[in-house]
Order: sequence, then structure tokens, then C-alpha cells
Amino acid sequence: MFNRILNLLEDSDRERLLKYLEPVALPRLAVLSEPDQPQEFSYFPESGIGSIMAVSPSGETVEVGIFGREGMSPPNSLFEDDRAPFKVFMQVEGNGHKIRNEHLFAALVSSRTMRKLLSRYAQTLFVQTAYTALTNATHHVDERLARSLLMVHDRTAGDRLSVTHDFLAGLLNVRRPSVTTALHVLEGHRFIVAERGQVTIRNREALQAFAGDAYGIAEREFTRLIGSMR
Repeated sequence: MFNRILNLLEDSDRERLLKYLEPVALPRLAVLSEPDQPQEFSYFPESGIGSIMAVSPSGETVEVGIFGREGMSPPNSLFEDDRAPFKVFMQVEGNGHKIRNEHLFAALVSSRTMRKLLSRYAQTLFVQTAYTALTNATHHVDERLARSLLMVHDRTAGDRLSVTHDFLAGLLNVRRPSVTTALHVLEGHRFIVAERGQVTIRNREALQAFAGDAYGIAEREFTRLIGSMR
């Protein structure tokens, strides 16, 4: 398995889940959970990128987190809760495993080590969300785009990222023209190559230096609590 959480489970915990895990395709725009609706399954991706969206009563949305092969979703499942006011869907297609929440919740109740690992993952999501808010408030869109591309790269095998302008605009909470302009800036520095529906990372080290303190704190917290993301 290529899911980080499943790989890090104690052998006994993994065996407890294996008989209930079902392989699942995760196509782009597949909805994993709707706001305030009971959720039957939790998902452990092995590839692809998902988005966690906050939704206002009037239907306005903003992206508050992403996840991929390093984690799982929906985040409320980490607390044995079957609903939350978030929408969760796939931004980049992939595959993975799903499990009925009744089986996941029973396993969490019976295993302290599983609860500890998933609680640590929950902490990394809290930190990611907090620093997304901070970065959106304090950094230029070019630096924020560099951070977003690094975050997607962390969750992708290889240097080619399947990202659309709409996805990046949602991550940055800006309009598509701002994404186009920022991509041109990063291309001009030769950090990336941008093509339709795809960005290739040419120089990750330089891209990370350009992002500055917009990137790194949430990632260090993940490493401290769980281990390497890539």
C-alpha cells in the first residue's frame, strides 16, 4: 500500500482494517463527503489530491486544506464523527481504499495506537489550515502559488503535477487571471514549466527558497508527528 497512514499502522492495527478495506477509484471531482450529511465511508488515497472546502450558508466556498497519499479523509472521521460542515472532493484523480465508518470507528475504539496515529494526523491538518490562513493574509500571490505547488509536489510521485487553473485558484482564493500571472512569474525564474492542466517542477530547491516562510512550518510539523511526507 502507498498510503502513509496505513503503512505506519502497527501490524495488528493494519490487520484489523485490511479485511474491511475496499479498493476504490477516485476520479477528478468525485465527492467524498457533503456538508452536514451522514458519511458512510472514509478514504485512504494512494494517489491523487483531494480538497477540503468550507461552505457558507449562501453557498460560497473556500479551500481550507488538501490531502493525498499522506493522509485520509473526511477529517471528522478521525474523531469518530460521521458528518461535518465541509465538502470534500477530489481535485486530481487517483485511487486508494475506502472503509465503512462503522468498521473504522470500531477499530479506533479498540486500539489506542491507532487513535494516537490518527490524532497526530489530525494535528497536522489543523496546522496546515492555520498556516494556509496566515499565508493568504500575509504573502504575495506568487509566494502563495509557490507554496501550493510545493504542497501538491509533496503528495505526488514525480515532478509532473496534474493541476488546473481552477484548482490553483481555489487553493489561493484568487481569480484565474491571477494564477496565470503568478505561473508566468515562476516560469520566468525557471522554477517550473506550466502547460495546459499540468505543471512540471524544474527546481524544487529554488522554488522553496522563493516561497520563503510561506512554506515549511506545516510540513515540519508533519515530519515531527508522523514522518517524511514524500
